Amino acid sequence: MSKIIVASANPAKISAVASAFSQAFPEQSFTVEGISVASEVRDQPLCADETLLGARNRVKNARKLQADADFYVGLEAGIDGGFTFAWMVIENHKQRGEARSASLPLPPIALEKIQQGIELGDVMDDMFNQQNVKQKGGAIAMLTNHTLSRSSVYQQALILALIPFMNEQWFPCR
Repeated sequence: MSKIIVASANPAKISAVASAFSQAFPEQSFTVEGISVASEVRDQPLCADETLLGARNRVKNARKLQADADFYVGLEAGIDGGFTFAWMVIENHKQRGEARSASLPLPPIALEKIQQGIELGDVMDDMFNQQNVKQKGGAIAMLTNHTLSRSSVYQQALILALIPFMNEQWFPCR
């Protein structure tokens, strides 16, 4: 059984990781554990590069805390222009996979509040009169009337980040 460390305690992220690995490797069994680690970027990254750095830093910091895992997964959501998205970074002892999720357009009022320094999850809580949206369906669920969820969109991007692990013969080790 392979051990996966998710560099987050967010249930939506942990669920997405578990689902993605199960889909990508249906013949294998996994234990998935979330741990809280620093991203070393702003709470709300405001560009693609900062968001990717946050995901990479989460993996780096998770490795320091739990050196015995088979896989480490960092997910970092950010804002780029008028859109929100997330970077997925997956590493093991010999390989790294990275992928960016689909981008979700944000309403102008949400962008204004984000520019004032308010985190997207808090903006969504306020706009939709909810609590802790980011650990549930996220802005994605709220703005798609629950057609999609944060976890479902992340799951797809995670499977894309797993491509180097699913096709090792085509991806040289890092």
